[in-house]
Parts: sequence; structure tokens; C-alpha cells
Amino acid sequence: MKYGYARVSTVHQDLESQVQQLKKESCEVIYKEKFTGTKKERPEFTKLLDVLKDGDTLVITKLDRFARSAEDGISIIKELFERGVKVHVLNMGLVENTPTGRLILTIMSGFAEFERDMIVERTQEGKAIARQKPDFREGRPNKYSKKQIEHALKLLEMNSYKQVEAMTGISKSTLIRAKRKLKERKR
Repeated sequence: MKYGYARVSTVHQDLESQVQQLKKESCEVIYKEKFTGTKKERPEFTKLLDVLKDGDTLVITKLDRFARSAEDGISIIKELFERGVKVHVLNMGLVENTPTGRLILTIMSGFAEFERDMIVERTQEGKAIARQKPDFREGRPNKYSKKQIEHALKLLEMNSYKQVEAMTGISKSTLIRAKRKLKERKR
């Protein structure tokens, strides 16, 4: 039986392109999850590993979708080989339990890990450059502008938190934080 595995790292990423590729490969069952690859606990992947048996084929779009590191990928694939499971990495081909297949796997796993490390390094460099800017702020951007918050705080002088929340859509907790910050600035 052919099983597919699709994974993205964050809930904001889309699995659909991987799923479509796996369907084109005639995967009968596709396991999907939105879970970072750096974590060992990937519930759907664990379920999939439990079902795979002799004669099955595991299909993945890329090696880095299923392994945390080159070492991890090699270890998992070796275990699958011992169980008689074939592994088909769509951007590499069918990885077989032969000396050549294992060599290709080792080389490709190393490249996948290198690529992931380079992405992390570039991200860190980008953050370091951004931190040098005077208006840099770590984290999520503000949902409401300074003007919107000021307007809501003015409304709060004559209305309750619930009323202001209904009028502006700005939550009570956001208004309380904004009010606290305003008091701190006035000191």
C-alpha cells in the first residue's frame, strides 16, 4: 500500500501543494500535520510509522518534510528498510535498501540539513539587521494603530469597557494594557 506524508512547520503554511503531489503519486492514505520538524513528537508521523509494514511504500515530497536532521532521516529510513518498507522522496526518487540507495540517502539528507541550517542562519542575520533599526519591535505587529487606541481610550472616559469593545472591536485586555502604558508614560 502507498502512504503519503505531508507536513508544514506552522499553522499558517498550506499543505495543499504537498497533498496534491502525493495524490498524483496514487497514495491511498495521506497523513498530514502542521507541526515543526524540529520537534521529535509529531503525532501524525508517529501514527504513520506504526502502520507501515513489509511491502508498503512511504511517499514524501522532500526529505526535510519528514526528518529533523540528516542523522534522524537516515535512522528512520534504515528502520523502514529493516521492516521492508520502500521510501519514495518525490524530489529524489525511490530510495532503495542497496549500497547506492543508502549513499544517495546520506548525501541528500546532508544537503537537506545544510539547507535548513542556512535558512535559520539567514533568518538570524535578518533579525540582527532589523534590530539595529530604531523602530524595530520583536514579535507580532500591532493589530490596532496608535490613533485607534487613543480614540478607544477617549471613548473609555464616557463608556464602559464592554461598550468601547462593542464600538471599536478592541478587547478589554488591550484597552487595559494601553491605559496602563499611558499612565506609565505620564509619570
